[in-house]
Amino acid sequence: MASLPTLFISHGSPMHAIQPGAVREVWEGLARDLPRPKAILIASAHWETDIPAVTGTAQPETIHDFHGFPKPLYEIQYPAKGDPELASRALALLKDFRATADPVRGLDHGAWSPLLYMYPKADVPVVQVAVQTALGTRHHLEVGRALAPLAREGVLIVGSGHMTHNLRDRGNGGIAPYALEFQDWVKQRIDRHALGELADYRRLSPAGVRAHPTDEHFLPLFVALGAAGEDYKAERQYDGIEMGALAMDAYRFTAA
Repeated sequence: MASLPTLFISHGSPMHAIQPGAVREVWEGLARDLPRPKAILIASAHWETDIPAVTGTAQPETIHDFHGFPKPLYEIQYPAKGDPELASRALALLKDFRATADPVRGLDHGAWSPLLYMYPKADVPVVQVAVQTALGTRHHLEVGRALAPLAREGVLIVGSGHMTHNLRDRGNGGIAPYALEFQDWVKQRIDRHALGELADYRRLSPAGVRAHPTDEHFLPLFVALGAAGEDYKAERQYDGIEMGALAMDAYRFTAA
């Protein structure tokens, strides 16, 4: 089976599930342009654990992990099957991280919201991966590197987070300059393969802390980058900004 690229997706607010806007074409196009994966392994910012974890259930539920949104959002179901065999394979690759399987955890909106448009028939099995916010960016690069063999086995590895995620600081109307600055700073490091600098973004990027007051929505990027290998080719698929400062960047990383 052909090796697959890895993806980073900014999943947007829960409302993107029913009002995706311009990003719908991006999500649909990413799936359309790829060989059909045998399964999806998706790291979502909305599942945080102390040590790496994967979903082990064969029938993951659709988790509506948000409050105060319109009723149609809570009626959405994404009935993709799980893949216990893939979960076991991922655990074996992550043995040095003391990873564990969660037998009941379902898919949160960081996973199912973009997958609704990428694979609307929900006919590709999905295993979700947690992030460990307290362990930082370099840890997630290493997690991605450990999972890299799966991309050569027909598994689509996806990091679902956000390029910027400061819901309390959206600027003063229009697009906040710090969001644009951070997008450009990140792209330069990705293009130069300067992953050490990228991992130290909170210290090195002037806009880093403002773009991400907490790390969790940036960490899935490092899983996708780590899984792509050292000599990846990066292609930014989208760079739109919504709500003034919510950067919706999407990237495709192809191994050399």
